[in-house]
Amino acid sequence: MSTDVGFPPRRSRELLRSWVDDYLETVSLNGARVEVIPQDGEDELDTGLVVMHPKDSALLVYMQPRGVNDPLWELTIPGRETDSVLSALELGAVASVVLDAARLCMYLQFRSLEWDRASGRR
Repeated sequence: MSTDVGFPPRRSRELLRSWVDDYLETVSLNGARVEVIPQDGEDELDTGLVVMHPKDSALLVYMQPRGVNDPLWELTIPGRETDSVLSALELGAVASVVLDAARLCMYLQFRSLEWDRASGRR
């Protein structure tokens, strides 16, 4: 891993993808697909946005650091134009997806803090 990370530390899409792959080796997300896509507004930097696409659901969850110089991560569930009407079973499935996303986000936050310390930038 390159130690030339700049300041504040930047995590490349390749690094984030490796962390996601490490996580997915140890857990099952019940068919959800996770990808690391280019971060909007960061064209000159190789940063990424982690996106979870649950199986059989229109729900989308993405996660990223709270800010450029912030080691803490946050989750976003984008708004929808229409209300979602769900059965109890469907709502339970959504809750499971949100819990899976929260666990992945906590893992990425831990890995980020660990990586930032190792880079000597924090």
